[in-house]
Amino acid sequence: MRPHRPPPLFAVLPVLLLVGLTGCDPAPRPGPPPGSPPATTPADPSGTPAPPDDGTALPGTPTRPARPDRDEPVTSFRTAYGWAVPAEPALVRHRVRPPVAAPPAPPLPYLVEIRAADHPEERPGYTRISFYFRGGFPSYELAYLARVPAEGTGEPLRLPGNAFLRIRFVQAQAHDERGRSSVTTAPPPALGFPTLRGYAFGGDFEGYLTYGLGLRVAPGSDQALPVRALELVRTDGRYVVAVDVRRS
Repeated sequence: MRPHRPPPLFAVLPVLLLVGLTGCDPAPRPGPPPGSPPATTPADPSGTPAPPDDGTALPGTPTRPARPDRDEPVTSFRTAYGWAVPAEPALVRHRVRPPVAAPPAPPLPYLVEIRAADHPEERPGYTRISFYFRGGFPSYELAYLARVPAEGTGEPLRLPGNAFLRIRFVQAQAHDERGRSSVTTAPPPALGFPTLRGYAFGGDFEGYLTYGLGLRVAPGSDQALPVRALELVRTDGRYVVAVDVRRS
C-alpha cells in the first residue's frame, strides 16, 4: 500500500485564496473627492433661488435608504436628508433648467398630488406627508420655525399643534398656465395623526411653493422632532418628495 501524502503547499494555496475571497465583504465604495461642497446650505435671506446642484445627499444620510411605501411602484429612491433636526434651514438642491417641458405644460416642476399616512408599526415610527411632482425634483428646504409665514404676504399660517415645520420648494409651482391649481388630489388639512396634526398651504409665488406642518410634541420637550426626506421616482414619471416626522 502506498502511503498517503498531503498535497504540496503550492497546490493548496490557490484554493485557500479562492475561499477567502468569496467569503469576504465587498470593498467599501469610495467617498466623494476631497473638497466636494456639501448639499446643505443655510437659506438665502434675500429669497434668491438656490444655484443649480447635482442633488447630492445631505450629511447624515444612512448607507441604506429607507424602504418606500409598499404601494409605491418606483424605479429608484434615496434618502436625501437623514434623521435629523433642521433647527437651521436645510436645503436639498436639484438642478432645474426651465422649461422642464414644452408648453402648455408648466415650465417648472409642478405639484399634482399630496398624500399623508401614519406608520406606527415601523421602527422608529413616523408620519409621512408626500408631495408628487411632474417634470422633475425641485430644490426644497426644511426648517423648524416659531411661525410659518405665507409666501408673498408673510402672514403666519394657522396650524394645529405646538411645533411647526416649513417645507419650502424652490423653482416649483402648483398651478398651470391659466393660473388654476395643478393639485388634483390632497388629504384634508386636519390630518389628526398623533404627531402630525395637520398641514396648510403657504403660497405659490414666483417659483416658491410653501407648506407648513403642525406637529404635536410632548409637553416639556424641546419641540423639535427628527425629520427625514426621501426621494422616489415612480414608474409613471412622477417625482415624490416624502417628508417623515418621527412619532413622539
